[in-house]
Amino acid sequence: MKAVLCKAFGPAENLALEDVPTPEPKKNEILLSVHAAGVNFPDTLIIEGKYQFKPPFPFSPGGEASGVVAAAGEKVSHLKVGDRVMALTGWGSFAEQIAVASYNVLPIPEAMDFITAAAFSMTYGTSMHALKQRANLQAGETLLVLGASGGVGLAAVEIGKAMGARVIAAASSAEKLDVAKNAGADELINYSETNLKDELKRLTNGNGVDVIYDPVGGDLFDQAVRAIAWNGRLLVVGFASGRIPELPVNLALLKGASVIGVFWGSFAQRQPQDNAANFQQLFKWYSEGKLKPLVSKIYPLEQAGEAIDSLGQRKAVGKVVVKVR
Repeated sequence: MKAVLCKAFGPAENLALEDVPTPEPKKNEILLSVHAAGVNFPDTLIIEGKYQFKPPFPFSPGGEASGVVAAAGEKVSHLKVGDRVMALTGWGSFAEQIAVASYNVLPIPEAMDFITAAAFSMTYGTSMHALKQRANLQAGETLLVLGASGGVGLAAVEIGKAMGARVIAAASSAEKLDVAKNAGADELINYSETNLKDELKRLTNGNGVDVIYDPVGGDLFDQAVRAIAWNGRLLVVGFASGRIPELPVNLALLKGASVIGVFWGSFAQRQPQDNAANFQQLFKWYSEGKLKPLVSKIYPLEQAGEAIDSLGQRKAVGKVVVKVR
């Protein structure tokens, strides 16, 4: 089978498409024939040795995939050969086949195609976990989404609206904000043209924001935390800006606020039943038309490096997907 390989840490242009042996699934694994694989920010980090996991060389990037079960280990009971599924893989999805632990695999709705499924699990899973389990977002609260045109950002906008929140979307251009508006955002902030903190104060009549969803970090974190409401919750999702911010903890004290880490991959492994319940709700919203994953570009497997690079340079809107077969 063919796979995109990382043989040494470095830029995406160094990735190579090669023939490798087909993996053998263990007793608790399934063998997935990959149809499509989602591209996510961790892919830009893992190939350069900057992610919290460092797989042994050579490895394939790609943290999520969709496809068909080709084989199932003897201890796998809820999946069978031929099932259409999505899988959280961590890495390895930029390949024609991959062995995946069965608890990280979910059947996909009949109406969902493979491209959509490949764009769904990590962004919607992350944002659902963040807003439900971590923030306990309530109807009527105000939610700020930073980086609102990206994969997790758009998912957070849609989920926030489905949960009954007033959603403020923040992004760096009018074009990106149009995407967030189409996803249901109530208010828009272009932080390349205005001061984020001042605009948030204006939009909330000085009260601040109940929940801040931050996959960006850096200067935007510094501004947003100064506009958090009493009993507000700031969700630390990632650091796409490249700078991990430092929090003056007196701000948390003065606002009675919480700074909360979001690590969906670990949650999915530690609390698989809660994760499965999240996805049942997400699939219901999808069937009702409340969630509409935006795939802005599809790359063939041999161009997976270009797909990762487009995300690393923050050129992508919504999701980028690699079509494997």
